[in-house]
Amino acid sequence: METTTKRAVVTGASSGIGAASVRALVNDGWTVVALARRENKLKALADELGDAVSYVVCDITDEASTRAAVDKVLAGGSVKALVNCAGAAFGKDPVATANLDDWRNMYELNVIGTLRITQKLLPALKQAPGGGTVLVISSTAGIEPYEGGAGYCASKFAEKVMARVLRLEQIGEPVRVIDIAPGMVHTDEFSLKRFGGDEAKAAAVYAGVPDPLTAEDIAECVRWALGQPDTVDIDSIVVRPRAEGSYTKVYREH
Repeated sequence: METTTKRAVVTGASSGIGAASVRALVNDGWTVVALARRENKLKALADELGDAVSYVVCDITDEASTRAAVDKVLAGGSVKALVNCAGAAFGKDPVATANLDDWRNMYELNVIGTLRITQKLLPALKQAPGGGTVLVISSTAGIEPYEGGAGYCASKFAEKVMARVLRLEQIGEPVRVIDIAPGMVHTDEFSLKRFGGDEAKAAAVYAGVPDPLTAEDIAECVRWALGQPDTVDIDSIVVRPRAEGSYTKVYREH
């Protein structure tokens, strides 16, 4: 039975911000349960980090998968933090011609999936010594819409609103709710997934931008926010690379 009081669950832990957050938390003394769909990547992460990391294969868009994963997590002991990193963008088409399945999949993952696992772990988080934390990795896309991004922006706005309302509804309860909204982050998979594996389109997103954010930059925000005293709630962090003033105002070297 796990006895540490610093035990976190991280979704989307097989790559990108999720995997980086697992590493950052372990380096800060946490034990972590890593959740994602790809067992081979979860196993590699656990092998890399040792006994501080365990993993459960979980698809948060599937009710039975999530229920089974949460049961396994809670069987291992108390949970002090849930870090919702699982999320994705699919397509960048105008509203007039957007693929309905792309929108549906973004809502299922970015909104309903986050809601599903948060609901299931919330009671346990509130029972953690000193209280627990729900942390959501949203996006600046949920703050400022842009052409071609309506589906992703709408899903991330919904995720941000969900976090904010949860914060209001849980006032007086021993739980913090934190929203971290990254701007341009260069990871191996985000843009590739968005453009269906088109490497040229994915590369064009970051072309000429000096020093876009890395997954490790966001993981440091996660580590810092969770490391504050239990009575200090970092309601919202908006973090962008220096070269990005907004989605439509980005400095690119030529």
